[in-house]
Amino acid sequence: MKNQHMKLIQILLCLLLFPCYNFAQIKLQWREQYPGIWKATVGQPEKISLLSAAGASANVAALAKLPKSSFPLNQAEIGVKLIDHKVYLRFPLDQAEQLFGLGLNFQTVNQRGRILDLHVDHYGGKDNGRTHAPVPFYVSSKGYGVLIDAARYLTVYAGTGVRRESQHPPVLYDRNTNKEWDAQPYSDAVEILVPAEGVTLYVFAGPTPMQAVQRYNLMNGGGYLPPKWGLGFTQRVPTLYTQDDILKEATSFEEHNFPLDFIGVEPGWHSMSYPCTFEWDPSRFPDPKGFLDALAKKGLSANLWLNPYVSPKASLYPKIKPLSGSHTVWNGIVPDFTLPQTRQLFKDHFMKNHLAIGVGGYKVDEVDGYDFWVWPDVATFPSGFSAEQMRQVYGNLVQSMTASWYKEINKRTYGLVRASNAGSSNFPYVIYNDYYSHKDFITALVNSSFIGVLWTPEVRASKTAEEWVRRMQSVCFSPMAMLNAWADGTKPWSFPEVEKAVNEVASLRMQLLPYLYSTFAQYHFEGKPPFRAMNLVEGFGFTATNTAGQLDATANPYAMSIKKDIKDQYMMGDCLLVAPMFAGESSREVYLPAGKWYDFYTGAFVGENQKISISPALDKIPLFVKDGGIIPMIPTRRQAPKAGEILQLEVRHYGESTGSFQLYDDDGVSFDYEKGVYSFTRLAVSKSSDGNLQGELPTFPVSKPFGYNKMVKWVYMTKGRE
Repeated sequence: MKNQHMKLIQILLCLLLFPCYNFAQIKLQWREQYPGIWKATVGQPEKISLLSAAGASANVAALAKLPKSSFPLNQAEIGVKLIDHKVYLRFPLDQAEQLFGLGLNFQTVNQRGRILDLHVDHYGGKDNGRTHAPVPFYVSSKGYGVLIDAARYLTVYAGTGVRRESQHPPVLYDRNTNKEWDAQPYSDAVEILVPAEGVTLYVFAGPTPMQAVQRYNLMNGGGYLPPKWGLGFTQRVPTLYTQDDILKEATSFEEHNFPLDFIGVEPGWHSMSYPCTFEWDPSRFPDPKGFLDALAKKGLSANLWLNPYVSPKASLYPKIKPLSGSHTVWNGIVPDFTLPQTRQLFKDHFMKNHLAIGVGGYKVDEVDGYDFWVWPDVATFPSGFSAEQMRQVYGNLVQSMTASWYKEINKRTYGLVRASNAGSSNFPYVIYNDYYSHKDFITALVNSSFIGVLWTPEVRASKTAEEWVRRMQSVCFSPMAMLNAWADGTKPWSFPEVEKAVNEVASLRMQLLPYLYSTFAQYHFEGKPPFRAMNLVEGFGFTATNTAGQLDATANPYAMSIKKDIKDQYMMGDCLLVAPMFAGESSREVYLPAGKWYDFYTGAFVGENQKISISPALDKIPLFVKDGGIIPMIPTRRQAPKAGEILQLEVRHYGESTGSFQLYDDDGVSFDYEKGVYSFTRLAVSKSSDGNLQGELPTFPVSKPFGYNKMVKWVYMTKGRE
């Protein structure tokens, strides 16, 4: 009896001292929320999450078209515990499994074996989780995905921690005698620490990695379909340019016959910036509407720079002050955009002073981080949400709010943003930053495809003409072809010796607009990212490899292995493989997936399911087309097609196999496509009875948008026939 009393006292003491501890395993109840997507909740999820801040609606009809699939993980191996107001998660990993995603990373593709602190921030040069889009979504090479929907700083152990009770323990080696010893033993789990009382989890079936990504994007509304002009070329002008300076800039592009569809207007348009007034400076922009009208006559749209921190000199300031956070950013107050009143005040001001007079979109700066710039984690907000939560969702809140304004007036927009997170695939924004590594820019473009965001490797400056060409080639094969001249006023022709090469690649982008626009339509209707990691491509057999690290007493005392990824090539759509070149390199290797591949420019066969070495000329970015690939193109032009234009269509076919392509079209500017005002036209090449390739006569749409001449020109690049 005495022992029983002692045990009871011990239990009571534990409850008093540790009332919130629950060391017991929690059994999750998984429910199929949408076709192929399962949802479970742990504890009490918080009132704000990444997905709730994004506010997207799932495209259920498109999800239902994907292959039916069962729950892709062994539920018994998913571990969940609540300990000390935190959620401890564990998901199983197989021995050969690779992991992709977990944020917009700039140097690594396969994230297995990494520890990441997923935290909205500017990119600091290391793939440590602090980045512009720390999306807590990962995709497995086995063909499934996992999303942790928590607006918190998450710590992810992506196959690093080895549990004592692991059912799949690593092999025990003696470092003294066995060269197989590795400082990072095999781990059979992804473990995630969520500093919250509860969280919502999602698991996405495949059965392929691409289909898992599609389900993730479609659950968030599908990818954004930009206006046609958004896929043309953009020039961001120097900070203090006046409206007359900008109009002269536009004229100079006409004189050089260089493509230009929209102009980026930097901070000088504000009467005060850092912090911002959101009001036109009367000395530099005395007639904003006249300025925008003059641009429109040149076929150009204007995109305005801003950050959302309100200047004491702004007319919005006294109204926003009681709806803002406790701390300032550059002496500007931080609006609490979770509050309806705040959003309404911004909407009223921006609609009247910007959208109503023709502003085409925004560049949203400084919503990402660097701890000395944004609000600290001790800040408070009138909504009651913490500074940490606000940091994780602020970019999404601004994107959602501004996008809704354009949706209301039935006008598509396309802009730039510094921070994003889960749920943002349907936002009209491309991520950018102040980092400037060309190679890392391409790796980020690769990684963006796993997490439902768009990223652009902009051009600002170069040390040599060679670097200038190579950077310009990369941006012309990205979501936004942009030269950012805000600091030094550079132009596409700043290196005269390569002006022709730069103009040619920009013109090639314009020729490829039918292909690119249809690829973005795939993003919207099917969830397929327009720019894709090779790991999402069917038939891509390369597996990330660990190369032995050289033992070194100081630099590498534990002989850590080094992972080799394919991070410098990618697909643009279904057919086109892009392999950028970098300054100082005369040759490079390209990994080709299964099936035959052909040179874009000549149609010549280059390889099949292998690694090839190439040495391209300076004026060409290496491009390859898969066997049977069809590339619709239009004649060279300076600007994207306007509504009602009818263009000549050239359809290129590559290789020896038959193939087809779904050519998409709509008015290019409105959201009427959401009401069915669009067309898909099947372009196909078949073989005649004598075995020769022939283009099939398309069934052209009736009473639907179709901006092309019905006399299609077929070009057989490999066979050399027309």
